[in-house]
Amino acid sequence: MRQQFGAKSTKKDLELYAKSKHWDGQKFQNLEETNMQFNIQALPKMLYKQFCDKEGRAPAEKIPISKIDTSIFLENSDHLKFIWYGHGVFLFRLNGKTILIDPMFGPDAAPIAPFGVKRFSENTYELIDDLPEIDLVMLTHDHYDHLDLTSILKLKPKVKHYFVAMGVERHLRKWGIEENQITPFDWWERANYHGIEITFTPSRHFSGRGISDRFMGLWGGWVFKTNNENLWYSGDGGYGTHFKEIGERFGPFDFAWLECGQYNENWHEIHMYPEESVQAALDSGSKKIMPFHWAGFPLAQHKWTDPVERFIAACENTDLTYIIPKLGELIMPNAPYLNERWWEQYG
Repeated sequence: MRQQFGAKSTKKDLELYAKSKHWDGQKFQNLEETNMQFNIQALPKMLYKQFCDKEGRAPAEKIPISKIDTSIFLENSDHLKFIWYGHGVFLFRLNGKTILIDPMFGPDAAPIAPFGVKRFSENTYELIDDLPEIDLVMLTHDHYDHLDLTSILKLKPKVKHYFVAMGVERHLRKWGIEENQITPFDWWERANYHGIEITFTPSRHFSGRGISDRFMGLWGGWVFKTNNENLWYSGDGGYGTHFKEIGERFGPFDFAWLECGQYNENWHEIHMYPEESVQAALDSGSKKIMPFHWAGFPLAQHKWTDPVERFIAACENTDLTYIIPKLGELIMPNAPYLNERWWEQYG
């Protein structure tokens, strides 16, 4: 259990954090004021809804995830291919490299809590066995629904390198990843990875695997720019002015993945409503988009299909094109795609 918490920041870590202009001397800060205070009077109602009012919050049947066909996935292509495994887990094939984002394949998004948050799919650790060699694992922040101990350990023999939000490296080190395999990123910091220009972009969120280490690491998303494509993965976070800034600095984007799910009125500033996810796409100059952070776990009190239904409705009066893949489906965003309302068959 203690290993699952990860590691505390060392003196060396704090010296690194102090070099960031987003560090105030004690913690990392969002670009704009973000209220993390919770009204204690609302707690009984929230706890009741979380643990008792569960109707519609999970599918009636487990959602299957297709197995990867590595021969097709690894075929040479001038354009992005990707697979979505639900919630925030993505496997990319880009510029001849295999990239895995937020590889939380675990069955429970609250592994240290007295009440679990069970995944909508079964036997997901087994998916790791079929994955090809991973050139790069990318971690947006250290929350349990994005960073999972067992997944990291099971993936370890397959992974060459890690790009991580500053602060996440301390957990990886504790879990046996060599320091020279890990590159931490501050907001707006960039690196060229085999012809892919990668930039860590800010989001409006927070970090921490316990109460005592909140804001002791950064959180954010990633821009991927190649000779053929310009892509953006938003990471977790609430709506804010940073979306326009990201678009002005790096857009327009050929394709973008937008956080859309696990929202609640009590933490609206750190998770977007679906309508705001669509607005974020417009702000950033994204042309084709996909909602993620749903179809994985019941972390908030909305119905499990609410994010995708509201997202689609919000897109109707825009020029945006969207893709809603099935779990495990191989997607080539530059090719025509016919959306199916696949989620309806699972209740």
